[in-house]
Amino acid sequence: MSTATEQTTEQTTAQSERTTRTLTFAKAITEGLRASLESDDHVMVMGEDVGRLGGVFRVTDGLQKDFGEARVVDTPLAESGIVGSAIGLALRGYRPVCEIQFDGFVFPAFDQITTQLAKMHYRSRGRLQVPVVIRIPYGGGIGAVEHHSESPEALFAHTAGLRVVTPSTPQDAYDMIRAAVASPDPVVFFEPKGRYWSKGEVDLAAAPAEGILDRARVARAGTDVTLVAYGPTVATALKAADELAAEGTSAEVVDLRAVSPIDFPTVVDSVRRTGRCVVVHEAPVFHGVGGEVAARVTEEAFYSLQAPVLRVGGFHAPYPVAKLEHDYLPSVERVLDAVDRSLAY
Repeated sequence: MSTATEQTTEQTTAQSERTTRTLTFAKAITEGLRASLESDDHVMVMGEDVGRLGGVFRVTDGLQKDFGEARVVDTPLAESGIVGSAIGLALRGYRPVCEIQFDGFVFPAFDQITTQLAKMHYRSRGRLQVPVVIRIPYGGGIGAVEHHSESPEALFAHTAGLRVVTPSTPQDAYDMIRAAVASPDPVVFFEPKGRYWSKGEVDLAAAPAEGILDRARVARAGTDVTLVAYGPTVATALKAADELAAEGTSAEVVDLRAVSPIDFPTVVDSVRRTGRCVVVHEAPVFHGVGGEVAARVTEEAFYSLQAPVLRVGGFHAPYPVAKLEHDYLPSVERVLDAVDRSLAY
């Protein structure tokens, strides 16, 4: 019996080694889109320059060559038209994946997303589904100009009817884009463009974890303070946790994965154990996702808190010119300062 079990374990390990590859974050999304296109003929990719060029960040590189112009569609420069067409296609049974070239370019389609896409299922009393994915490269750190480095996730998270998600690792990028395409709900899929070139191991044969679009993950266990982050700031929080460990402070890092809906049970459970919470995101702190996390943690874990929930993020100002963006973005030093203030209570 033990021999058979050992053989099965060896076979599983060998299979995993054959299907596991080191990929950049961007290429993990490419492979996730490829897997979705291969598994369902109703899946389409559409957007400006997604076909022959392969997208500004080459995330869709090679997909039009492999799946044809009818399934990987180069569209006119008209974001409202892209999303409006996708809604119509979804109502006819397709699963469109729209690419918005940069975060600041999504606003011409904001009306279509928030007043049509988000409300169609509710307005039809559940009779209609619109499984559309809106891919948006977002966040800073690449030295880009205005309208290319913003973090507008709170605007969409405020709108009922939309799933708003953002991966932080290549494996999650691969798993979450497949789960988003398969979801019956409209999904706004924020891709941290500053992480596009980071690399990690990706198991291409693994099925997405159940509920991956709903459940946060504990990226690092700790006992003294909870750092809550998502998307690009998960890496920042993990670096801060390394610095804190060298100083004798144990930080737990919770990766939200989704900013709508938020997995509050995982966050609250962590804070009940650590007694402290710092929320980190690139978007402005004012009216940001961190405020909602802070409010819910305070409501549900008040008697466990040893200090107020603190927030670290962007400032209530337009995104600055490239040479100043590192003063605007939350740094490891700013996270460490927040933790020091929390521990001082």
